[in-house]
Amino acid sequence: MSKQRHQRSKKAGLPPGTLVHIGEKRAEKTKITIIDFDGADFHERETDAVDECFLFKDKPGVTWINMEGVHHVELLERLGECYGFHSLVLEDVMNTEQRPKMEDYSDYLYVVLKMLRYNDSDGGTLSEQISLIVGPNFVFSFQEGIEGDVFGVIRERIRSNKGRIRKMGADYLAYSLIDAIVDNYFAVLEKLGEKVELLEEMIVSNPETETLREIHFLKSEMIFLRKAVWPLREVINALERGESALVRESTRVYLRDVYDHTIQIIDTVETFRDTVSGMLDIYLSSVSNRLNAVMKVLTIIATIFMPLTFIAGIYGMNFKYMPELQWRIGYPLFWLVILVIAGTMLIFFRKKDWL
Repeated sequence: MSKQRHQRSKKAGLPPGTLVHIGEKRAEKTKITIIDFDGADFHERETDAVDECFLFKDKPGVTWINMEGVHHVELLERLGECYGFHSLVLEDVMNTEQRPKMEDYSDYLYVVLKMLRYNDSDGGTLSEQISLIVGPNFVFSFQEGIEGDVFGVIRERIRSNKGRIRKMGADYLAYSLIDAIVDNYFAVLEKLGEKVELLEEMIVSNPETETLREIHFLKSEMIFLRKAVWPLREVINALERGESALVRESTRVYLRDVYDHTIQIIDTVETFRDTVSGMLDIYLSSVSNRLNAVMKVLTIIATIFMPLTFIAGIYGMNFKYMPELQWRIGYPLFWLVILVIAGTMLIFFRKKDWL
């Protein structure tokens, strides 16, 4: 959290529209992929020169320009000057801490989304900001530069000319990219759902300190997902019900389907969030029940020894005929018995996982 505040402080006092990269520091070059297509043909190329993007500004057909890396200020400035993008849009593109939103600039639409992926190494989620600029014949997608994305299926459909994507316009391409991002949310939620179910079993059967850490970890993950998903409903609703001429009526039908998926995702996130919140109560109840069982056993042991200790306390073991007092090994044997009893009890408590 302090890191984000420190990053945002870079813009303190600067005028609106000043381009400052806010996000993870990167040094690599921006990778640009250009896919130009229509119903009959398509071309694909990779480059690191922004000048090649200018060639497709007024070209017929649909052009999808994907840029991985938003940390080069001069590159985005030149791109904005060529395509007439507002400086506030470019400013938002470089700010990777944006809330999902949609803005209509008449000549183009600006959309911000969060692309989520499941991290198998730590069981959490990775988030990457995706900015889309949708024009009459082009779609720009800006990625932070994290390795990989969820657009592989879209690229393959364009290359193989499967479905209707090559026959539709830029608005349908934008819908396809949004749909791919939203569909991947289900994959992330399935993985997290498996962790929630496994954690529930652990809480009931064998609650440990590590279990409490897992609960807090999942709780933070659900808060993170909620921040990424809840604004998405407003974004899709604005695209579907907006009055922009850039989104045709035929595409709005598909956006309505994405809106339904978004509602399902929100419901799932809320269900998981409530479940994880209730896990803490279950954990405390399980720990309390376990402590009660331990106290029950210890109370039985103490109760057995209470009368024995009482009798020994009254007489003080001061009997005239005590053969053990005459043994040469009586004293070492006494300590041996004491240590054996103490060691046995420690082993017993450890096997019961009471220590």
